[in-house]
Amino acid sequence: MVYKQAFTTMAFTHKRMKHHAGTGLRRIPLAALLLALCGTHVHAASLPDGLTEQQIDNVVSRTQQAFQVPGVAVGVIHDGKIVFAKGYGRKAEDEKSGKVDATTLFAIGSNSKEFTATALATLVDEGKLKWTDRVSDVMPEFRVADPWITREFRVSDLLTHHSGMGLGAGDLMLFSHSTFTRKDVLAALPYMPFTGRFRADYAYNNLLYVVAGALVEKISGQTWEQYVQTHLIDAAALPACQSTFPVKGQTDVAAGQGSDGVLPDRAARKSVAMAPAGGVWCSVNGMNRWVQTLMNGGQTVDGRKIISLAQRDALWAPHALLPLPDSATKTQSHFRAYGFGWFMEDFFGLKRVWHTGTVSGMVSYVSMLPEKNTGLVVLTNHDDHHATYSIALTMSSLIATGKTEDWVSYWQDDAKKAEEKAAKEASTTGPGSPARPFISLPVSDLKDYVGLYHDAWRGDIRLSLRDNALVMSFSKANGLSGTLSALPHDLFVAKWQDRANDASDDSYVQFERDTSGKVTGFHMQVVGSDFSFDAQDLHPLKVSDQ
Repeated sequence: MVYKQAFTTMAFTHKRMKHHAGTGLRRIPLAALLLALCGTHVHAASLPDGLTEQQIDNVVSRTQQAFQVPGVAVGVIHDGKIVFAKGYGRKAEDEKSGKVDATTLFAIGSNSKEFTATALATLVDEGKLKWTDRVSDVMPEFRVADPWITREFRVSDLLTHHSGMGLGAGDLMLFSHSTFTRKDVLAALPYMPFTGRFRADYAYNNLLYVVAGALVEKISGQTWEQYVQTHLIDAAALPACQSTFPVKGQTDVAAGQGSDGVLPDRAARKSVAMAPAGGVWCSVNGMNRWVQTLMNGGQTVDGRKIISLAQRDALWAPHALLPLPDSATKTQSHFRAYGFGWFMEDFFGLKRVWHTGTVSGMVSYVSMLPEKNTGLVVLTNHDDHHATYSIALTMSSLIATGKTEDWVSYWQDDAKKAEEKAAKEASTTGPGSPARPFISLPVSDLKDYVGLYHDAWRGDIRLSLRDNALVMSFSKANGLSGTLSALPHDLFVAKWQDRANDASDDSYVQFERDTSGKVTGFHMQVVGSDFSFDAQDLHPLKVSDQ
């Protein structure tokens, strides 16, 4: 049944794959096309010892129920072969949406970072770049806030999250309806504040992966999207995988939590600045082959070299140390580090290389145990990392040891504790609590805050009155706005209009006045824990009362 379906739909899917990214497609072997079209598990070889298909089915089912996940796709690679690829559930929250299969496209979020790191590795292989090159020597327009750090910043520093910038620094240029270009991002980079020590303090950062993508463009003469599509996705024959956002006409596409699932027209699709940090869309079939290629030392199964073994190993080498999570005692982990686009740690005495990704209401997870010659992929269309962690850690534990903790219950408990903590903080010190009661201000007082403000890196932000309410709106964003509610002492809370795409948490807005009492600017701070809405890095100053 599987192969009959594959042959009858081959022509349509091959045509779709050829045109999906606006780039040429290298010839894909028949085996790869068959895999791309098969919507269920693969029986080419057996699963690794300790893991069964029934165990995979069970943990996916439990996870879907525990975290209300509409759709999941799971893949396994073992001993150089793709041994499992299967879809579960629906493509969207809508009960009427189609079923997920092994060819369904998901947004893989920060698992795109490994594509950007690998793109740089191909340029290192070609002798066009060294990891130790100063970025400013290769890309003279590169500057950061500190002149010495600008000069000392190496290509490798773009990838390791220890620049000294804060957690999520610059994300407001990349997400929340942003219309920034990569050129805009480079122009704003010198105004990003440093909050930590260069090459000493780890803080996850998307911004510098965008710079890494711009560096790929600088050296190759192609856009990041073109280069990744041709040199990685097409070269490795990754089925149902693309470097660009899906467009109208592509039907086998998952829709993330909170998404309406409406795809843009091909002609209207534009390059987005954030793509090198989180813009790849891929099916579990495509991600399986990607993992297979990396675990094969950078070569495809038919012998095409994507990157050298030396550069594959450079991607998987630790470069920045991280603190251990609470779960480390359960996995017998003693260290955790970040390489070039990958996390790594000891896991029950084995090396584990992994990464997650969250974007567009979807979460992905890739986990590899090289000493077990095994890798796995988990893709979901639900904005909750607890679900992907439950599946990936259950499977990784079974592969490593033949047994597992009850990770579904563990992450359910973790989610519950986080919710209870947030609820307690909201009721005691949060907006509207006795410590910070909302107040009603007359329109005459609200007019003090109205005007145009300018932030050095984010640009213009306007405060205006709409229906006697104070509204904040950002430039270079299609609809990033929120209504402000007053607290005592020039403090407000911004509630964002589109919480699914802008910010899941409210933000404090603390206005400043000069000695005459005139409002001169403001600072912001996220109320919750959404680090990708880096309001804390803003300091807009008032430039006009109009």
